[in-house]
Amino acid sequence: MGGSRARTGRPQVQLAQLLLLLPPLFGPALGEPLRYAIPEELDKGSVVGKLARDLGLSVQDVSARKLRVSAEKPHFNVDLESGDLLVKERIDREEICRERRVCELQLEAVVENPLNIYHVTVVVEDINDHAPQFRKDEINLEISESASPGMRTKLESAKDPDNNINSLNKYQLSPNEYFSLVVKDNPDGGKYPELLLQKALDREKQSAHHLVLKALDGGDPPLSGTAQIRIRVVDANDNPPVFSQDLYKVSLREDVPPGTSVLRVRATDQDEGVNAEITYFLVDVADRAQQMFTLNSATGDILTNQSLDFEEVERYSIDVEAKDRGSLSTQCKIIIEVLDINDNSPEIIITSLSDQILENSGPGMVVALFKIRDQDSGGNGDVMCSIARDVPFKIHHSSNNYYKLVTDGGLDREQTPEYNITITATDRGKPALSSSMSLTLRVTDVNDNAPAFRQPVYVVHVPENNPPGASIAHISASDPDLGPNGQILYSIVSSDLEPHTLSSYVSVSAHSGVVFAQRAFDHEQLRAFQLTLQARDQGSPSLSANVSLRVLVGDRNDNAPRVLYPVLGLDGSALFDTVPRAAQPGYLVTKVVAVDADSGHNAWLSYHVLQASEPGLFNVGLRTGEVRTARVLGDRDAARHRLLVSICDGGQPPLSATATLLLVFADSLQEALPDLSDRSIPSDPQAELQFYLVLALALISVLFLLAVILAIALNLRRSSTLAPGGCFESVLCAKTDPGVPPNYSEGTLPYTFNLCVPGDPANPEFSFLTSVDHCPNTQDTFNKNSSSVLLASHLTPGVEADETFKQHKELGYSQILMAKS
Repeated sequence: MGGSRARTGRPQVQLAQLLLLLPPLFGPALGEPLRYAIPEELDKGSVVGKLARDLGLSVQDVSARKLRVSAEKPHFNVDLESGDLLVKERIDREEICRERRVCELQLEAVVENPLNIYHVTVVVEDINDHAPQFRKDEINLEISESASPGMRTKLESAKDPDNNINSLNKYQLSPNEYFSLVVKDNPDGGKYPELLLQKALDREKQSAHHLVLKALDGGDPPLSGTAQIRIRVVDANDNPPVFSQDLYKVSLREDVPPGTSVLRVRATDQDEGVNAEITYFLVDVADRAQQMFTLNSATGDILTNQSLDFEEVERYSIDVEAKDRGSLSTQCKIIIEVLDINDNSPEIIITSLSDQILENSGPGMVVALFKIRDQDSGGNGDVMCSIARDVPFKIHHSSNNYYKLVTDGGLDREQTPEYNITITATDRGKPALSSSMSLTLRVTDVNDNAPAFRQPVYVVHVPENNPPGASIAHISASDPDLGPNGQILYSIVSSDLEPHTLSSYVSVSAHSGVVFAQRAFDHEQLRAFQLTLQARDQGSPSLSANVSLRVLVGDRNDNAPRVLYPVLGLDGSALFDTVPRAAQPGYLVTKVVAVDADSGHNAWLSYHVLQASEPGLFNVGLRTGEVRTARVLGDRDAARHRLLVSICDGGQPPLSATATLLLVFADSLQEALPDLSDRSIPSDPQAELQFYLVLALALISVLFLLAVILAIALNLRRSSTLAPGGCFESVLCAKTDPGVPPNYSEGTLPYTFNLCVPGDPANPEFSFLTSVDHCPNTQDTFNKNSSSVLLASHLTPGVEADETFKQHKELGYSQILMAKS
C-alpha cells in the first residue's frame, strides 16, 4: 500500500501507519482528510493507497464520477481501473519540504455527479539517501603552544538534509594523544563538534598536527563524510577573543532594503599589541545566508546584501568567528528572524469549471469549484471572497480554502447570452491586498442567429508573382450559437471572373475561411477582381450570410525599362544625331524615351550617363531623358562622341536598360558623313550582297582610273618639253597658292592638291594614291563638294592627312570608291 521498497531496505510502512491507512467504514467526512504515509524516492507507479475504497467508491464509480486528484504539483495520479492513488513522479523529501521535520503533501480528491471534494494528506517519510557532508574538505586551524589543556575550538559542522534518525547523529576524531572531540547541540537543534586540547602542545617538538574528522548519520547502515583537520602550532598568544554574548538574536522585516544594518558583533581580547587586533569572519554559513548578508571583517557590522523574502526563508543562522593576530579565535551564533509583511496577493486557483450552462438550470447548480491561496502568514494570509451582486450567482464556502460558485436565479439566454463573473479575493493585511479572476459562463441556445462577418467588405492586397497555393486572405464570421448551430462552413458563391476560370484563380477553405491563390497573379494582366463568399452554419434549418471580397493585385518590379526612342540598332545604339558646332550650353540634342510596364514607383524612370567619350560635354535630364549640351564645343574637342545612357526604374532592386547615342558636331549631313565612316555596321546577309556588288563596281572603276592615269603618264614622258621639271598643270594637278591659307572655319576643305610627284614605275596602278602620299602640301584635303569626297569622307578629325591616307591604304581602294558612291 505504501509503494516499493526504500533504498535502505527498512520496512516501508510501520504498524502505526498501517492502522492509519485502514479505510473508513462509510467514507470520510468532507472536513476530515485521508492520511497516507510513504517513504520518499518511490518508483513511478507505486501504490500510495486504495483511494476509491477509502472514499467509499466502487471501481465503477471511479470512471463514472471522474475521480481525480489535484494539487499544486502533480506528484500523484489515480489509476482509473482500480481507483488506487499512484506515484506520478519522483518524490524527493529534501527538495519538497526542505528543512521541515514533517513533510506533508496536501491533495484534493474531486468527484462529480454530484460534485464534491475530499482532502487527502500524504506524509512523505525520510530515507537515508544523503550522507553528512562538510562544507570544506579541509579545516585549517592555528593553535598557540601556550594554550592550556581543556581549551576548546569550535569546528565546522556537517550538513545532512535527511530528517529524524537519518540525519546527522555523531562525530568521530582520528586517534591522537593531543586532541579529543566534544559534540554539542546547537540552539536550533543541530549538532556541532568542538576540538578539545588534552595535552599541552610543544611547537619545537611538533609544529603541525593532521587529524581526520568524521560525521555519521543514524541510518542503517550509517552514511558518513570526512574532513581533514590541519593544525599549525604557533607561538604563545594566551588570550583568545571573547564575544559579548554567545548567541545573538535579531528580527528583520522582509521589506528592508539591501544595505540595511542587521547588528554589530563585538569581541574583546585581553592581550596587547598585535595579539589584540581582531578580525571577523563568517564560518559554517549556508550558501543562501552568505548571499543574503555581508560582514565587515574590521568592525563586525553585518549588513543585508539582498532583499529578504519571508515566504522563501523564515530564519537564518550565521556563525561569526573572531580571530586575533595571534591566530586565537572564538565563535558566536547569530539567529536572524525574518518578519512577514503583507507582500503577497491572494491567488485564485480554479479546480473545476462548467463554462456552459443550460438556460433552464435551477438555483443551486454548481458552476465552478476554486480555492484561495495566500503565501503570507497570520492575518496577512486570511482571505475573503466576493463577486458582483448584479449576476444570478453566489459564492458558497465549502471547506478550508475551497469555495463553490453556484447559480442563484433563473437564466435566460435571449436576454443575457453569457456572464462575465469577476471573483475578487482580499486578504486582511494592512494595507489589504487583493486579486481577481474573470470567468465567462455561456448559456446554450437554439440556432436563432445567422453567421455575421467581422467586416461588411474585405479588401486585400496581393503582390503579383505570388507562389501558387499561398494564403491571400482570411475571412472570418462569428455565430453566437453553440455546437453545430455555431459551426460555419465557407464557400464562394459568385465572382466577376469567368465561371469556368474561377477555380483556377482562387479557392477557400471550407472550415477556416482562408482564401488561397491557385496561380501566380500578373498585375499587367489582371489588376483586381471581386468575390462573393458565403458563411453557412450547420443548424437545422441552417442560416447563412454573404460578404464581398475585393482582391487588388499589387505591382512588383518585374519589368525592365524599354527604350522607345531613339530606335536602336542590333548593337543597342542609335544611328547618329548631329549637333551644330556653334551649339550653346543647354542645346537640346535629342531625347531618350523609355517606358516600363510596371506601375507606381516601379515605373518611375530616371536617366543617367554611364559613359561618355568626352565627360562633361553633355548631360541628361534625370526625369526627362533630354540630352543637352553642357558647354560649348572647344577647338580640341573631337567631332564624334559616344554617349552611353542608363535608364533605371524606381523598384527595389531596380531594373535598367541602356542606350548608346552617337553624336556628331557638324553643320550639315554631308559634313557629318566623314565622322560616321568608321562606325561599324551590323552584319546583314542582304547588306553583304550589296557590299560585294558595290565592291565589284569599285574595282572596275579603279582599273579604269588607273588606265587613264597610265596613259597620261606615258604622254608626259614623250613630251618632256611641255613640263621640264617633270610636272604638269591641269585640272588634276594645280600648285597650291602658298599665300592663301586653307579655310577651316566653314567646315570645308581646300580644293587643290599637289600631285606633281611621279608615281612608282613598278606599280603604275597605285601611282595616283602614291602621288597623293608624297605631295608637298600634306595638310591639304579635298573639298566636300568635289568628287574628291571619296577621300575626305575618311579623314579623321584631329589626324594629319598623311596618317589618314595610310589608313585609307589599309582599308583598300574598294572601300574608298564605295564611300564615294
